Amino acid sequence: MAEQRREVWETLSGIALPMNPDENSMKGSGSDPSITPNAGNPPYTRGIYSTMYRSRLWTMRQYAGFSSAKETNERFKLLLERGQKGLSVAFDLPTQLGLDADDELSLGEVGKVGVSISTLNDMRELFDEIPLGKVSTSMTINAPAMVLLAMYAIVAEEQGVSSSEIRGTIQNDILKEYIARGTYVFPPKPSMRLITDIFSYCSHSIPNWNTISISGYHIREAGCTAVQEVAFTLANALAYVDAAIETGLDIDTFAPRLSFFFNCHNDFFEEASKFRAARKLWYDLMTQRYNPKHPKSSMLRFHTQVAGVSLTAQQPLNNISRVTIQALAAICGGTQSLHTNSYDEAIGLPTEESATIALRTQQIIAEESGAADVSDPLGGSYHVEYLTQQIYELSMEQISIIEKMGGAMAAIEDGWQQREIHNSAFKHLKEVESGARKIVGVNHGVMEENLQHKPMMINAEVEKNQRNKLSEWRLNRNQEDVEKALDNITNACTTDENLFPLVMSALRVNCTLGEIMNSMKEEFGTWMAPSGF
Repeated sequence: MAEQRREVWETLSGIALPMNPDENSMKGSGSDPSITPNAGNPPYTRGIYSTMYRSRLWTMRQYAGFSSAKETNERFKLLLERGQKGLSVAFDLPTQLGLDADDELSLGEVGKVGVSISTLNDMRELFDEIPLGKVSTSMTINAPAMVLLAMYAIVAEEQGVSSSEIRGTIQNDILKEYIARGTYVFPPKPSMRLITDIFSYCSHSIPNWNTISISGYHIREAGCTAVQEVAFTLANALAYVDAAIETGLDIDTFAPRLSFFFNCHNDFFEEASKFRAARKLWYDLMTQRYNPKHPKSSMLRFHTQVAGVSLTAQQPLNNISRVTIQALAAICGGTQSLHTNSYDEAIGLPTEESATIALRTQQIIAEESGAADVSDPLGGSYHVEYLTQQIYELSMEQISIIEKMGGAMAAIEDGWQQREIHNSAFKHLKEVESGARKIVGVNHGVMEENLQHKPMMINAEVEKNQRNKLSEWRLNRNQEDVEKALDNITNACTTDENLFPLVMSALRVNCTLGEIMNSMKEEFGTWMAPSGF
């Protein structure tokens, strides 16, 4: 952690704030200060760093991406100028599925829910004049994660930044795609092979990169509970650890770079407790099963995004309150980075105004609320400690069920997690429709509305322009070099050779994202996960 952010820590009334309130400082308060150990010590229930946000605030990492690389680059620069500390890239659906913008399956989707990236030149435009040696970048990409990370590394190299210096995260979590999200391409076995190839390559060549962000976010968005979110996410994480060990990797060569990605919903105390329980549960699972030597191998580091599914198109300004509650819960729960949704995301892509308000929400919590002034500010609360223990025990029960089924992959192939999520989502929907669970603006506090807000629209020319750029890109390259590079990847898919260096070589001779993915499909094939019904 960095130096302390300021010298004096006290309330607005001048009351001195100890880092971790202990028994002496709490005498006569009526609270129970018995929970130990403090933040920075195993099992990390209270936080992974002893000084938490006093030394360094969480990374304010606003998710952005739309239209062309050039337009997204302009939004990145705006957010950095207004105080954002890290970038988070949203890719469009064709890119997420490893399709070029001119693929017939991409028709109508180019640039719609994220930025379109088909070539190395698109990646150059995306990060033009952004110093990749100084910012950390998160990329929400899964099936084609190897290709996008390789593009990023080459662009950094062209800026004079070595692969050993770049910092960031790729999501690279294919199991939750099978469970809840759907942007997978290959069957489970080759998908896991790509993930472990990334682990292995990055352990020596891109050492400061988080090679996977094991995600509960999308599982929660699909309708699961907080307990299921923790259980399914950590069960998936165990599957990745086992797969890496089976390839011969030592636990301490890759586990320190594992990271997690959680949702933060409206139940403030349950959400803060969820993060505390997840840290302890991961520590216990890792130490009991694998006995790692590196302390970071059993330390759960995570990014949080507030709950998109909780936002309403009705009375959209109410979403600012929802986002604030959720962000505060994530911070009280000890997140390492945070994205706050814009209030208009139930209507369309965030505007410049709404994206700025979302960022300012984090800055106000950081500098004005006092929530970042002490480690684990809710620790010792009877309610929070009870919820933390309950979530821990219930999540462990769910993980045990998955383990008895043969692990996360076997349960996914049976559709078990999918069915559990469907059941939870249906229960919630019935509660809302019956009025048993109130949602302001939807079934409570309803009023006539005259919506003035104009959502941001994507220019229809984006797809045409991307297709034209791809056509020109293919004309200005050595086709023989391209075919040789793609053949090398296809052939290597039948061996144990690490595919990452071959992908790097293919990009250097101007192969496209879709071409590289298709070269893998020739050997790996494609797959359809069971829905759970």
